[in-house]
Amino acid sequence: MDTHMSKEVLEGLRRAKAQSLHRKDRLRVVVGEEYYPVLRSWDGGFSLDIEDAPHLRGTVEFCDGTRELYECLIVCSAQEGNEMVYEYKRVTPAVDQHPVDFEIADDAPVAYLGKSD
Repeated sequence: MDTHMSKEVLEGLRRAKAQSLHRKDRLRVVVGEEYYPVLRSWDGGFSLDIEDAPHLRGTVEFCDGTRELYECLIVCSAQEGNEMVYEYKRVTPAVDQHPVDFEIADDAPVAYLGKSD
């Protein structure tokens, strides 16, 4: 079956697809104070909407809503249709505690209670 659609219809379908992808996922890439919604994500990288996506390069935060998942070193690799594709060079999981350089005993106290009068 051969179907021909006008440019306007194709552009409308592309925008509707992009909006539905934005609504489904809360994944975003944060660079400084700016953030960009992620369209697709896979093991080796992610893609952003070509209209929103600058040529990002360097360290970014990969977040789910406001929760940071990874700190990533990325490079812009290609443009595929209406998506800008980025590849990971390094992915480091985010941690909520700072690393320590000593062993913490299993029975160590978790708080200090002062003397009560």
